[in-house]
Amino acid sequence: MIRVRESGCRAYRSFVNLDPLLPVSRWPEAGMELQWVSPPEPVCTGQSDCDSDSTCGPDPNLNGSVNRCFCHSGFHWDPIAALCAQDVTCEDRDGCGSDHTALIAGLTSGLGVAVIAAVIVFFVYRRHKRIKEARDRLTREREDILSSGGVKSAKLFTGKEIKKATNNFSTDRLLGAGGYGEVYYGKLDDGTVVAVKFAKLGNTKGIEQVLNEVRILCQVNHKNLVRILGCCVELEQPLLVYEYVPNGTVSDHLYLQRKLLTWDCRLNIAHATAEGLAYLHFSAVPPIYHRDVKSSNILLDDKLNAKVADFGLSRLAHTDLSHVSTCAQGTLGYLDPEYYRNYQLTDKSDVYSFGVVLLELLTSQKAIDFGRPQDDVNLAIYVQRLVEEERIMDAVDPALKVGASSVELETMKALGFLAVSCLEERRQSRPSMKEVAEEIEYIITIATAKQ
Repeated sequence: MIRVRESGCRAYRSFVNLDPLLPVSRWPEAGMELQWVSPPEPVCTGQSDCDSDSTCGPDPNLNGSVNRCFCHSGFHWDPIAALCAQDVTCEDRDGCGSDHTALIAGLTSGLGVAVIAAVIVFFVYRRHKRIKEARDRLTREREDILSSGGVKSAKLFTGKEIKKATNNFSTDRLLGAGGYGEVYYGKLDDGTVVAVKFAKLGNTKGIEQVLNEVRILCQVNHKNLVRILGCCVELEQPLLVYEYVPNGTVSDHLYLQRKLLTWDCRLNIAHATAEGLAYLHFSAVPPIYHRDVKSSNILLDDKLNAKVADFGLSRLAHTDLSHVSTCAQGTLGYLDPEYYRNYQLTDKSDVYSFGVVLLELLTSQKAIDFGRPQDDVNLAIYVQRLVEEERIMDAVDPALKVGASSVELETMKALGFLAVSCLEERRQSRPSMKEVAEEIEYIITIATAKQ
């Protein structure tokens, strides 16, 4: 589309939205808008630079300091074709040609609108058909999933139960929203406090992710993984019901100016998260690769114990294969570059992402921050450069270093080196998640023994 900017200039505009079928009020913040000004007439130094339909002359908008090829009378500059296009005129010699022209134009326009409308209807119908098929599949599989030896307490909730628990999805119960959908605070009839999450309206991938998350979470049981209580498929959107983890995410505590997390607390969060991921990689059968490890997917309870959440992108691995071939998905700043290049998801992809989380705990800085200098926008690259320059302590959050003992400073450096080892370019050079958990436990032992 064409947009007139505040300056009065016209610019071409393109907006990419994640789900255009949603009402505008429910569009997610994530999106991208591009604008570009159409190219003017080409610059020339003489008539030889112009074609036969234009003349080289001074540009009045630039006070004549630049010459351009201006189109002759009867032609106009077409920025899309980048040439002088001939003006279209119509001479009505018998007085009735204009009526015929208007009739033809009207019929052509009407036919074009009808074709466009038919195409839109077709794609909307096909999209809704896919969504219905995905929802029907979820309905068919739900009982098998919840009764296949997974979490015994998982149940099928009715739509009535969920609406009552969330006060009909009242806005004051909204805990968070994003590309995945929305999460609401809920309270069941027996007093159990829960978190209710549903996929975005009309989002086929969201429904698939809900189904995937039910499959994954019903196979695992670990104190450092968020626990699923059940699901509901009676409403328009399939819902997941989790245990409620009340203290927000690690990201919230690091970046929303909550009370400063102490160094001991950060080490415990790192260790708990590593233990949860190591369980997925080595104790779950088959192994599970999370694929979206980041600070906003690590929840904290009232005692600041960490629980890994959001398994919508997770994948089950085959025990006889070294990797899972899949389209690269995840979050910028955390995405394993080798996985991005060759589409081979492994346990080391999670290790890379966790290495970035360790850097966040160490620096209190975001994985991607355009407020930093251009070369330091990516936190992983920034800290790796400091390590090469033997300045790793420059990356540590200054607030953590205030009053820190020499032992604490050494453990900060040790965690920094561990994080960088997780970020090795080749996955074979990275430690396993089990080795990472053991190393963090060793760092905690040193910190505790010398206090």
